[in-house]
Amino acid sequence: RRHSFSNCKVPRGNQFDCAQVRIMSIEMTEKGGGKLSTDHPWHCKEKDECLRLMELDANVKSQGLSEAQALERKNIYGENKMTEEKKKTIWQRIWDQVANVLVFILFVVAAVSAIQGIISIVSNDSESIITNWIQVGLIVLVVSVNTAIGIYQEGSAEAAAEALKNMLSADARVIRGGVEKMIPANEVVPGDLVVLSTGDSIPADMRMMETINLANLEAALTGEAVPIDKITTPIAMPASGEPKDVPLGDRKNMCYSATLVASGSGKGLVIATGDYTQIGLINNMVQQTESRKTDVLEQIDQVSKYLAYFILAVGITTFFVAWLHAGQKPLDALSTALTCAVAMIPEGLEAIVTMVYGWAVTNMAKQNAIIRALPAVETLGSVTVICSDKTGTLTKNEMSVVAFVTSKARFKVDTNASSRVSTNFVRDDSYLTKRADHHEKDNADDIVKDGPNSNVGRRNRKSDDYEFTVDKLEDANPEETGPSTNEVGVAGDGTSPDSAYVKGALACGVLCSKCVLGENGTRKNEIGNPTELSILRAAYFADVDVEGIKKECPVVAEVPFSSEYKFMATIHDPLPEIDGEGHDDDYVVYVKGAPDRMVKFCANQCSNGSTTGVVESIKEDYWLEQIAVLSSHGLRVLAMCRAFVPKSDIEAGAQLGQEFVNGRSERWLTLVGLCAIMDPPRPECVQAIKEAHGAGVRVAMITGDHKDTATAIGHMLGIVDETYSEAVTGLELDNMTDDQLKESVMTHNVFARASPENKIMIVKALQAVGQVCSMTGDGVNDAPALKAANMGVAMGIEGTDVAREAAEMILADDNFATIVTAVREGRVVWDNLRKVLLINTPVNNAQGLSVLFGMVCGLPYSPLTPIQVLYSNLICAVTLGFVCAVEPAEDGIMDAPPRRVGKRLIGRYLFLRIALGTILLTGFVVGSVFWAQSLGKTDSQCRAQALSVLNLGACAVTVSARFTYNSSFHPRIFRDNKYCWYSILIVIVLQVAIIYIPGLNYYVFKMRAMDADQWGITALFMFFQFVGMEAEKAFRRYLKSKGADTDDRELTVIDRILADADKQGQTGSFRAESKHDIASFRSVELHR
Repeated sequence: RRHSFSNCKVPRGNQFDCAQVRIMSIEMTEKGGGKLSTDHPWHCKEKDECLRLMELDANVKSQGLSEAQALERKNIYGENKMTEEKKKTIWQRIWDQVANVLVFILFVVAAVSAIQGIISIVSNDSESIITNWIQVGLIVLVVSVNTAIGIYQEGSAEAAAEALKNMLSADARVIRGGVEKMIPANEVVPGDLVVLSTGDSIPADMRMMETINLANLEAALTGEAVPIDKITTPIAMPASGEPKDVPLGDRKNMCYSATLVASGSGKGLVIATGDYTQIGLINNMVQQTESRKTDVLEQIDQVSKYLAYFILAVGITTFFVAWLHAGQKPLDALSTALTCAVAMIPEGLEAIVTMVYGWAVTNMAKQNAIIRALPAVETLGSVTVICSDKTGTLTKNEMSVVAFVTSKARFKVDTNASSRVSTNFVRDDSYLTKRADHHEKDNADDIVKDGPNSNVGRRNRKSDDYEFTVDKLEDANPEETGPSTNEVGVAGDGTSPDSAYVKGALACGVLCSKCVLGENGTRKNEIGNPTELSILRAAYFADVDVEGIKKECPVVAEVPFSSEYKFMATIHDPLPEIDGEGHDDDYVVYVKGAPDRMVKFCANQCSNGSTTGVVESIKEDYWLEQIAVLSSHGLRVLAMCRAFVPKSDIEAGAQLGQEFVNGRSERWLTLVGLCAIMDPPRPECVQAIKEAHGAGVRVAMITGDHKDTATAIGHMLGIVDETYSEAVTGLELDNMTDDQLKESVMTHNVFARASPENKIMIVKALQAVGQVCSMTGDGVNDAPALKAANMGVAMGIEGTDVAREAAEMILADDNFATIVTAVREGRVVWDNLRKVLLINTPVNNAQGLSVLFGMVCGLPYSPLTPIQVLYSNLICAVTLGFVCAVEPAEDGIMDAPPRRVGKRLIGRYLFLRIALGTILLTGFVVGSVFWAQSLGKTDSQCRAQALSVLNLGACAVTVSARFTYNSSFHPRIFRDNKYCWYSILIVIVLQVAIIYIPGLNYYVFKMRAMDADQWGITALFMFFQFVGMEAEKAFRRYLKSKGADTDDRELTVIDRILADADKQGQTGSFRAESKHDIASFRSVELHR
């Protein structure tokens, strides 16, 4: 059914409901025999037409459905709930963990040991009975523990869907048979008339029939941060002629399931329930998005497969050597071969890999990066592109005044100030004096249209919280754009004015506002518009008593703000320190508003912004050019004006009309200055991006904001430079071919006016050109993009539950710098996993090969028993493996480029190191047994000798493996990782214990106490093992100094063969054409 729509060609950039019609019709026909009437563009239809299409009478608007009608529709369409994903049973989960060759070999060993145990019972061999059944118990214990760990680790793929269900309303108020009643939300059916009021959660998708000041908060679904006013009239058909091209945020006559009523009341006709709501479509995508294994887990699976073949070959060889060469009985030979197999199986590898991940997760959690799926940690180390939201992640999510422009002086405001001093307000006459380079030759109106002062809302969104937009900006006369020449006594360039000047200059923004500043100037408990609050914050940190001024100068009368005329005005008693002397019979009027309109109302200007100084005739062209200059740098611009009026003209407490300001026959206001406002970058992000660039990681910014704002922030952050000099918009991406899109994502770092759909396009295009990308998101509509990315990152503070559950990592502080910290930790994980393999693999190999080569060299018995090798396997993995699992980052880890895509965990040089460690350790174990025999030691003492050389040789490998290139013949081995020496001490203490504790040594481990000379042999071979590993490291340092690729960064012939094999069978474009086929982002083609 889905395949038939996979090639449906529709315009890109639409909402999730494309192709919804046919799929719903077919699915619902199959479910209940009825056709769900969702194939109509409800938002473009009249109310009565909607009722007709729902096969309802007009009286439904007052009477609602009858109970009989509701029951009939419920039988047709089902309950108003989303389909739950089929969950695995506990037995399926267990099978997933044990269904592999290595576990099968362990079970065979356990079965053979059990058979030998039974034979021992029959023959009354008490020693063999104990040994064999202990062996069975240990194997069952090992498999059980590893299985339990695996089940515990399994990602909760259904958690995102659960979060979506939790967002749905529990109850709904409907009209049934003319009676208003509360019913469970899952009883709502298409055609129901739902009554809404403030605070209600919307139970289903509905077309509004009545609204009374109704506004809906749809941020979780559409990304729009402010409530959307609802209407009942049809939405105009878009230019494309396709109703589906109207963005969700602009369908103002619709309310959607799981969103909230912010204010007002209304009634709505339900048109979709359950899986067929917009939130249901997203749930369907999240459920069917296939969770893919990370690169490391796939490689470990591959290593396990190759290891299984190797173990099988060695086991068979050992069997024939033991039977034919050593003269053992067939069953004993089989037991020896299985001992060899058990020895080489890395039973503890899964546990230690989990430990590596767990340690990294703990470290990242301390630094505000919360990892939801342990294996996702290593993905961070290979990330080549970090795609980040702008607001709140790269920026402070705190609108701030960055500049104040007067008739001559320009002031720069410290947006990172934490103390209240006037030096936060510094005169800098070279600051923002020219248009941004990319707007140098544009006309003023075009500059405004591209910037944050445009009256065109963001892509796919209603206009945001900035209401003081510019309608049209005229080009200034170039000869008249210079600043005023009149000099007034304010601070000189590079110095700060006193707080009295700042108090007067920003008085308009402080007094002409109903906003309440947050605690200590922060956002905590603040009330009001973010843009207006920015002026209060600037004054506060310039040591102005904001609340004191408001109390001294209460509002006498006001002109309330309206988006129709784009200004507001308040009237106050004048203060001499702000307004000068001689105004006892006047009120002072403060007006702030859209700058293009305010300039037209002004006759004068305050020289240098001094409200107590000289007033001169306005230079209109100068101000128009300043508006254009500031807009070109992506800044919001707000004009601050004032005037005096006789007290006799104003009635206290009056609500004045707009004509008080704009209804006069002559210009009458005095322009004080322009406030330039933006959401500034987080200071720590600038440094974090530098670190990312140093590590070879690109940083891309994806925002719904305007192109100029995005470009300006990009410049400040350092992601816009000569190489990536421009921003590209979501609309431009929509109109590109696949090849153009792939090129665009590699040549641009800033994507402006982007929709959630654009995020997915960007992710897939990056993946199509071989990039490993991380993507941030916070809304419900970001969930598919987070799933599609190699590393989905959700916001912990501003993010929705759905986004958090769809992501692999959550930022507890919503801070981009935390991502870079996590990338660093991800690289540490990769390094440490390789170090763990360097420790575990030689030890495992040496255990098995010692059995084989011991008998090849003439030993009549295995130098190691099954229990000995199981013990060595586990103790070395858990203790010595833990050493490298928690090894801190080596110096320069963020100076290297990202790990090459497809790089093998065990590359050429690591393979050679493992081979060297295996050969040395195997040779020393077998050699020590023959040495002990030559000294007249018993077979039990020789086994003790073999196990001691093996385990203490593993300690030597561990100390060397801690550093990839640096020598371990250095005091650094005693620093930074105390667990190294704790682990070695544990291994030595336990080794002594199992050798000398009576009963334990012989009945369990088949050993006897070692003599002093045997410890000398052990120490000698331990030293030789260490020297051998360090000699290889020194040779590798030499090769690297000569330019050899000792880090395996380049593709080898084997890598290319494997890569070609992986590509076989992969089909499909990296971008789905059909909008409902956004679900194909969960397809196998995408995830490959």
